[in-house]
Amino acid sequence: MKKILFTLAITTFMAGTVLVGCQNTSKKEEAAKDNVEEARDNLDDAKEELSDVRAAATEKEWNDFKDSTNSTIKQNEIRIAEMKTKMKRTGKSIDEIYAKQIEELEQKNKNIKLKVQEYKNDTNSDWESFKEEYNRDMDELGAAMKNMTVDNK
Repeated sequence: MKKILFTLAITTFMAGTVLVGCQNTSKKEEAAKDNVEEARDNLDDAKEELSDVRAAATEKEWNDFKDSTNSTIKQNEIRIAEMKTKMKRTGKSIDEIYAKQIEELEQKNKNIKLKVQEYKNDTNSDWESFKEEYNRDMDELGAAMKNMTVDNK
């Protein structure tokens, strides 16, 4: 009888342990799933906030850049107008090559101005590559203008 009671007690204890253990695992799984869902929501929120912050920073940087660009383009337009005036004032028969070079400079300046106006400052555009391309174009235009104003007498 003791043996039967002892066996029954051990069996009951083992069955209870297994049942309690299984419940904890399923509860832990549910809690873990809830934690994963919450973490995903937090990650999505953080990504959205980061995107907003980047867009705001880029917007300010874009406006500053655009103001600076418009000023530089206006200065280039003035320099080109001065070259045209100087060409007309000399009274010499300026060769067609010089006039053509001035027209090319004017066209390059207009193209740069158009690129800046058409640039869409959004998250899909690559701001850094646009800025690099713009700076390269402006450097080339500046060098070409400098070469045009050098007096080769």
